[in-house]
Amino acid sequence: MELFLPEFEGPVAQRGIGVIAPFDLALERELWRWVPLEVSLHLARTPYEPVPVSLEMAELVSDAVHLTSATRNVLHVEPEVVAYLCTSGSFIKGLAYEKSLRRTICRAGARDAVTTSGALAEAIAKLGLTRLSVITPYDEVLTHKLHDFLGELGCAVVRSDHLGLGGGIWKVSYRTIAERIMFADDPDAEAIFVSCTNLPTYDLVEPLEKALGKPVLTANQLTMWACLGRMKLPMMGPGKWLQDVF
Repeated sequence: MELFLPEFEGPVAQRGIGVIAPFDLALERELWRWVPLEVSLHLARTPYEPVPVSLEMAELVSDAVHLTSATRNVLHVEPEVVAYLCTSGSFIKGLAYEKSLRRTICRAGARDAVTTSGALAEAIAKLGLTRLSVITPYDEVLTHKLHDFLGELGCAVVRSDHLGLGGGIWKVSYRTIAERIMFADDPDAEAIFVSCTNLPTYDLVEPLEKALGKPVLTANQLTMWACLGRMKLPMMGPGKWLQDVF
């Protein structure tokens, strides 16, 4: 029997992003939709903690020991950048803490590091935003920690809404999320930020940006955008305001 050998070279050369995710992440499929074909995502998770989504959980999943271990778990496949994919875990203690998380990841051996809240800060700077509307799935305490983080960036929160969920965030329907985003919009807001990497948003970005006439920035979108920008690669998918800036 003659062995079939393809004439073309392959597979496509792979470029990697390491992703450190909280133990409860359920949206891996959404992450892949943001990246081009040649990019692979290599995930590591923080250890399971028997607590609801809360300030306590955000502190546990951003522990430096956990981030160090998770970073080392993805280094062997040589990612070009390692992302800490957690909004609350990277904003709970302000800008200085967010920077310390990136330093922790780089000290563990990563070539470069991104956090979700750091990516939000970069997008705010690139787009020149000073006034945001905010929607989160969190409780009021954690949502106000996000407000504090945005205040450090010189960005005012003109309107805010939160769902008050302690778990199962990935199960929230697109209809509910879209309704809450529309509710959170304000004429004075230059953009809307939708927090949490476990809240599904991919298919909502384009229609809501068209309807509202302003950027709709989401946690997974921003994280992948910041990683791909460091790799000099285009972000795939919706988000026209981010497509041409980095």
